Amino acid sequence: MDFNRVKLPREIHSGPGVINETGSICRDLKLKGRVLVASGPRTMKIAGEKVIESLQDHDFGVETIIIKKPSMDAVHEVQDHMGNMNAVLGVGGGKVIDVAKMAATQLEVHSVSIPTAASHDGISSPRASIKDQGGSVSLEAEPPMGVIADTQIISQAPFRLLAAGCGDIISNYTAVLDWKLAHRLLNEDYSDSASALSLVTAEMLIKSAGDIKEGLIESAAIVVKALISSGMAISIAGNSRPASGAEHKFSHALDIMAPEPALHGEQCGVGTIMMMYLHGGDWEFIRDTLKTIKAPVNARELGIESEYIIKALMEAHNIRKERYTILGDRGLTEAAATKLARKTGVIDG
Repeated sequence: MDFNRVKLPREIHSGPGVINETGSICRDLKLKGRVLVASGPRTMKIAGEKVIESLQDHDFGVETIIIKKPSMDAVHEVQDHMGNMNAVLGVGGGKVIDVAKMAATQLEVHSVSIPTAASHDGISSPRASIKDQGGSVSLEAEPPMGVIADTQIISQAPFRLLAAGCGDIISNYTAVLDWKLAHRLLNEDYSDSASALSLVTAEMLIKSAGDIKEGLIESAAIVVKALISSGMAISIAGNSRPASGAEHKFSHALDIMAPEPALHGEQCGVGTIMMMYLHGGDWEFIRDTLKTIKAPVNARELGIESEYIIKALMEAHNIRKERYTILGDRGLTEAAATKLARKTGVIDG
């Protein structure tokens, strides 16, 4: 009999002001000695300084590094700064957390995730999205040892980031449909429990869609809870299948094709509308939910020209070719991609 080893964060702390407890939380996690705080230029001021102060109050030695891009160069830079440190704390958006997570994985040390925005499920997942020459690649990583999500700080981030996080969670619907399809056609390994958690998470968010508003701590709490839950579904599955299907392939293709891509979660949300149409599901319900949340539902709202939407739809099946989805092995023709985007209102026509 095969057994899967599920790796999850040991502790998750969420609530307004919880960032000020970072030092005591790290002590409870049995961390000690010197730690590295990795943050972005803006997020260091917003949250990093609070983290450093709390750590120093609990006798941690603290070094800092500023991360500007989620690249392998940044990962190596963090590793170079680690020296004999016991952990790296990623304080910032998804890019910072992914770089910290990847560096910690390669050095076999612990990471702690301290998000300043709720824009995608990398907060707690065992994956890291790192940029290379051809766009972003999703790499396997150790999940963070702990998550410290200050909903006060997250609620003050630009609302666009929170709406993007909602798009990433709603995409679980089509991701699970793709996973079931691959299971039926190719006998790909499938987890009922991971799938159920992923769908319950998306349903929970959709039920709360009308309550997700700008500047509300309660709204930030809803989305953070859903993103962490989605990350756990990925950990249970042992891969990103419960939260990443054809809609994510479309988003990654847009990252390559479009001169100025939108946010990952925004693109995944729009991709979900179209992939739900291909699955024969209620794509209008997905679109209307995204509208309620004030997330983009078409090319114009993404700020991307229609031609790049079509190109991305045609190219999406070539992203992670080993992952079978509704796009099949041959993908969409230009005529089929145009018809799909027009029918769902993603492009005008």
